[in-house]
Amino acid sequence: MYHRLKKGAVMTLKKWSIATALVLLAPCAPHAATEANFAARTTGDLVELCAASPDNSIGTAAVNFCNGYAQGAVSVEMQNLAAFRGPKLFCMPNPPPSRNEALSEFVKWARASPDRLAQPPADGLFRFLGERYPCPPSR
Repeated sequence: MYHRLKKGAVMTLKKWSIATALVLLAPCAPHAATEANFAARTTGDLVELCAASPDNSIGTAAVNFCNGYAQGAVSVEMQNLAAFRGPKLFCMPNPPPSRNEALSEFVKWARASPDRLAQPPADGLFRFLGERYPCPPSR
């Protein structure tokens, strides 16, 4: 049985369909890094830099900043562990993931829980690494 919809009902249905599509696609929308993100005050700032598309000068600078920040933080932490023999925050697998792979996972991990975005950037990065690459239990 076919019922004709009134013109207003069709327009309302179209508006709701468009609104629903926008809501569903919003998490997939690209995020753009801004100059303010370069202060790297939070994990959210670092995430925006790491997720930037290097299709313009700020995007290229953002990706380079992200790579340098992550590499520097991990290198310093590994040097500290070697010098002080404390408990490890994370244990990289052998072979380790590529930097791009790990940072892509970091972005997904951080965005999955908004409370993570407010942490200091190094804390967020090391928390991710600890959860993603935990050390085996010591015997």
